[in-house]
Amino acid sequence: MRPFKAAIFDLDGTLLDSLSVWDKVDRDFLKAHGLPFTPDYTKAVGKMSFQEAAEYTVRRYGLKCTPDIILREWDTMVEKEYACNIPLKPYAKKYLDSLRARGVKLGVATALAENLYAPALKNNGVYGYFEAFASVHETKRGKGFPDVYLLAAKRMKQAPHGCAVFEDLLTGIRGAKAAGMMTVGVADRHSAADEEEIRRLADSFISFG
Repeated sequence: MRPFKAAIFDLDGTLLDSLSVWDKVDRDFLKAHGLPFTPDYTKAVGKMSFQEAAEYTVRRYGLKCTPDIILREWDTMVEKEYACNIPLKPYAKKYLDSLRARGVKLGVATALAENLYAPALKNNGVYGYFEAFASVHETKRGKGFPDVYLLAAKRMKQAPHGCAVFEDLLTGIRGAKAAGMMTVGVADRHSAADEEEIRRLADSFISFG
C-alpha cells in the first residue's frame, strides 16, 4: 500500500468485537420471556431487518405484544451492551496508537447509530482518537456504496485518494473502492466465508486478534 494520511474505520467486526452481541440479545430476550432459544431462530432473524425480526418473533411465539414493543426492548438491551460490555479487538487500540504516533488522522464510517457507537468507543477509551464520524443513517445508501466513506473523508477534510478504509465485510471493501480509497480487509470470524474474496479485492489484509 502507498502511504495514507487518514484511516477510516468500520466498527462492528473491525475495531469492536461486537457481532456476537446480536446472538446474546436474542438469547437474553427469549430467556426473559420464558421462551425456548433454538439455532434456527437466530438463523432466521439474522437475515431480517429489525422490524421484520420483531414481526417474526410475534408470529413464531404467538406473543400478545406488538412488534414495536419488542423493538423498544431490543433497543434498550443493545444500548446497554454497547455502552458497557463490548470490547475492542485485542490489538485494535495498539494499532490506533501507532497510527496516531505517525500523524495519521482517524475517522469512523459505520452502520451503527450514534447512540451505539459513541458509548462503545467512550467505554473503551478511544472516542477522542477520532476526528470525524459518519454513519449510514446519514446517507441514502449503505456500505456497498461510497457515500458513507466520502462523508467521513469530507468531515476529516481529506481527499479520498489519501484515505485508507479498514473493513471486515466484503460489501464495505467494495464501497470504499468505489470511493477511490485504499482498502484494508480486517479478519473476523463472522466474515470468514468471504475472506478469500476480501483478500483478493483489498489492498492489504490484517488481523486485530
